[in-house]
This record gives sequence, C-alpha cells and structure tokens, in this order.
Amino acid sequence: MKKRILAAAVATVATLVALTGCTGSSDAPSSAGVPTDKPITLKVWSWDGTVKEAVPGFEKLYPNITVDVINAGSSTDEYTALDNAIQAGSGVPDIAMFEYFSLPLFAIPGKLTDLSQFGAEDIASDYVDAAWGNVTIDGKPYALPSDYGPAALFYNQAVLAEAGVTAPPATWDEFYEAAKKVRALGGDHYITNDSADIFLLLSLIWEGGGRPFTVDGSNVTIDFTDAGTTRAVEYWQKMLDEDLVNTKVSGWSDDWNRGLNEGTIATQIIGSWFTSTLPERAPDAAGDFRIAPLPQWEAGEASGSENGGSAMAIPADAKNKEAAYAFLEYFTHGDGLQPRIDAGAFVPKLSNLDDEEFLATTNEFFGDQKYNEVLAESSKNVATGWQYPPFFGWARTSYEDVSAPLYNSGKGTLADVLETWKQRSIEYGNEQGFTVE
Repeated sequence: MKKRILAAAVATVATLVALTGCTGSSDAPSSAGVPTDKPITLKVWSWDGTVKEAVPGFEKLYPNITVDVINAGSSTDEYTALDNAIQAGSGVPDIAMFEYFSLPLFAIPGKLTDLSQFGAEDIASDYVDAAWGNVTIDGKPYALPSDYGPAALFYNQAVLAEAGVTAPPATWDEFYEAAKKVRALGGDHYITNDSADIFLLLSLIWEGGGRPFTVDGSNVTIDFTDAGTTRAVEYWQKMLDEDLVNTKVSGWSDDWNRGLNEGTIATQIIGSWFTSTLPERAPDAAGDFRIAPLPQWEAGEASGSENGGSAMAIPADAKNKEAAYAFLEYFTHGDGLQPRIDAGAFVPKLSNLDDEEFLATTNEFFGDQKYNEVLAESSKNVATGWQYPPFFGWARTSYEDVSAPLYNSGKGTLADVLETWKQRSIEYGNEQGFTVE
C-alpha cells in the first residue's frame, strides 16, 4: 500500500487521544498536525445526507479548510468510481463512505489508510463494540463508524392484537406461534415477508451465535454448518414450509408498501434506519406500529445483530490525510455528530446512545413510544465476532440468483441454497485473488 503520510501526522496522536467523546463538550479536534497555512479543500464522497450538517461547524474551526461533500451515487456506483480513481491515480477523494460489509474489499488490498497513526484506537471504547469490530481489519482500524443499523422487530400492534397476540414475541418460538395466529386471519395476512433477503437470514444467524464467515487477511473460510447457523436455517425453513412468510411480496415494492399500509404484513425484521422509512411507506398505519428487540433464541437472553450501517475511511492515496482525519473524527465522534443526529442519523457512539434527550424521543407514528430506548439497547447487544468476506458485495447479489428457485417455485431448501451459494462464492473469491475454502 502506498504511504504518503506527512511527518506532522504523528503530532496529531497526542492531541486526538484527549478527546472526551461527550456530546456538546470539548469534542472539537485539535489543530495540531493539521496544516493551517494554506487553503485546503476536502473531497468527501457520501450518500449520507447528514454528513453535510457537520460542515459549517468544522469550517468555523478551520477557516482555511473547505469541505465539499459529494454524493457519488449508490454505494455500488461509489465503489466503482473510487476503484477507477485509484487505478487512474487521480480524482481520489479524501474521505469515502463504505457499508460495513464492503470495507474489507478495499482495506485488505491496501487501498485504505490505517487510522492507528492518528490515534483512532484511543477512541475505540467510545463506540458500540460490534461497530468498532466492523471497522477493524487484521487488528487495525481502517475507518470510523458513522451510522448504525441494529436489527429490531417493527410490529403492527393493532394487527397482532386482532390475531390474539397481546405482546411482541420475545422468543423465536413465540414469533412462530404468533405467525400462525396472524396467518389464521386469512387472506393475504402474514407476520412478515421474505423475498430472498440475505440480511434477514443473516440477522437470525448472527444473533444466535452463528459465524459462517471467517476472514484472516486474504484467507476466507465459509461454513454454514455451525450450530448457530444450522438452528437459524432450520427455523426459517419451517416458517417457509408452513406458509407463514409471504414470499411473493418483494421488499421496497409497491406491494410491500401496500402490505405494510393495510396490515397484511404485520412485522419487519430490519435495521433501525427503518424508523425514517416506514412512516412514508405506511401512512395509514400511523399510531399502530411499535418497535421491539429481536426475539431471542432462548428466553431471557439479550443478544442482537446488525442490518445496515456504514463507516467512513481515508483512501491510501488521499492527499490531505491530516485534515481529512480531523473532519472524519469531527463528524463521527466529535461536535459535528449532534447536528447529524438532529438530522436523523442513528450513530453507534455510546454517549449519544445514553443521552437522555435522545432516549426520550417519541414519534406519533410509533404511538409516542420512546423507541430509541429499544434501539439503543439493541445496539449495545449486537453480538461481536461477526465477519463478512471481502467480496460480500458480489455475494449478496449472487444469493438472490441462487435462491430464486426456492422463493419463486418452492424448489429445494435453504440448506441447498446456502451450499450452492458457498460453492459459487469460493469459486469467485479465488478468481479475485483471495484464498477461499
């Protein structure tokens, strides 16, 4: 990996480690190590609209630095553009946004900057453990967590009550029983839908202790036979076999919106970011929806998983790394975080998750429930130790193709799908230069 770090970067460590991480306090980054004698323009690629909310405060701290936040398109578009810029040796941004699962694809080949040199590891304890684990690759932090998506159960309380379910399912056995009651309402009523959503299945596997992917540098192991994975796969297979899940309605479709709006789809197992999406998709269900923790595999457990979220990294070929890290720390950890939260960002910084005002937030759509209490606790409960293979961006699309016969025609089983998916992933990963088995 090319190293063009200025010697002045070393000076930033001593000052950045002193940051407290407390909302509204002295979280502003020090100017030590950041060039102040010449104008600098930072290019930030991000599809997160809240990042720009941190710009005015940062530019006030550093009058010589201009921050240009650019929407480079969808995540896939951005990754392609970034890789092209790296290959061309020009046009590389100073900061780029990554979904957590895509970070290894750029970090392992040396395309991102190891942030240890800036003291990033000294703020690790300020974040949810699992979120920090997402940005740590081969023991080094290559990004800072920017937003987070702990998986939760979004449920239509009115529909469940109509079906005779008086409380949100606390275990997966209760979810199964509730699914039968909702299906008994007749017609198109289902407790949830699944059109080959790999993140839904992985949420159950992750929460239950399954770890199907192991990554050690460029060596990747894929194994769907561990106990946690097997339990989740067998459970979801039972849900499919008994017609308790609507497999005909695709997420993000008009039919999906209609099902959520009319109550024929009673729940969603999905990330916390759904709080900002659901109200506009199901306006007629306003006041009926609530949020609960994921059902547990055993009563009394408190384990969780993640469905979504992103981090911000500095490309290895970025030209203004000291200034870039100052802004990166400012909007993911420092004083620039609160304006983003006010704009709707859900972040994995512990002090923000514990903030009384944040926890007291209500919304009429969710029946004035203090839903952030649930989501904050769910964030802290996300199980650690999860890894994605570096080529997961390709693999998630491959899963849709491999699973189509099962979801469209009922042919085969989830176990068959996963075995085929594994073999294709092994072949693809090896073709890309990784060692996969």
